[in-house]
Amino acid sequence: MPTEGLRVGLVQFTATTSMARNIELTMVATRAAAAQGAELVCLPEVANLMQRQRREAAKVVCFEASDPALAAWRALAGELGIWLHAGSLVLRSEEDERFVNRGLLIGPDGGIRARYDKIHMFDVDLDGGESYRESSGFRPGERAVLAQTPWGGYGLTICYDLRFPHLYRLLAQAGARILAVPSAFTRQTGAAHWHTLLRSRAIETGCFVLAAAQCGDHEDGRQTYGHALAVSPWGEVLADAGETPGVVVVDLDLAAVEAARGKVPSLFHDRTIAPPA
Repeated sequence: MPTEGLRVGLVQFTATTSMARNIELTMVATRAAAAQGAELVCLPEVANLMQRQRREAAKVVCFEASDPALAAWRALAGELGIWLHAGSLVLRSEEDERFVNRGLLIGPDGGIRARYDKIHMFDVDLDGGESYRESSGFRPGERAVLAQTPWGGYGLTICYDLRFPHLYRLLAQAGARILAVPSAFTRQTGAAHWHTLLRSRAIETGCFVLAAAQCGDHEDGRQTYGHALAVSPWGEVLADAGETPGVVVVDLDLAAVEAARGKVPSLFHDRTIAPPA
């Protein structure tokens, strides 16, 4: 039977163009969360490197096996005896010349328990000339990933995936009790949609949703929204990190998953629908 109680630490920080600096910042934050009793610590998207200039990124981005941030986080998880969700790292693809945006779940022995490559690419044109073309430099993933933990199924997603509810429904129906959405949401889209989307995914699936986040003004010119959140299966915001770097620790009662699904079992009421004529 899964363990029903879980203390989670959500890390929020402002990643830089220096991988060494990002390792330092995330190690300090992870230790702070563990010192408060966190059994699972979640890092945000692109926690190893925030660099929009592909030529500059290519000078430091590594394959998974040689990435220094991943090596440091694996050693730290083993030292502290915690689960560590490395929200995502920018890594070289094993398939072609592009990068991958890869999340990794690390166990308390330092071993990698699950890998997930971001499926949905952030290709958008926002107000004020803010534009992103993630697909030009990143190879998208093709498979949903559900990891097994002492607390039950743990669904791995990343940032822009949040706008595709069918992915979360698939994970929940496959056994997820917790859905993770490590992110580097833009300030513009975050202010408009972040809280609403995260609460919606929790309500629709009857899962806890954990979203570690990037925040602030980054060296590469990007501005991210912050507000790392933990949301209950009933859609309640249990923790909100605000707009500045820090760590929030929250206790989850996983029995709330079954309680929410028992009240509104919509997750199990799918019907086959014919498309419009």
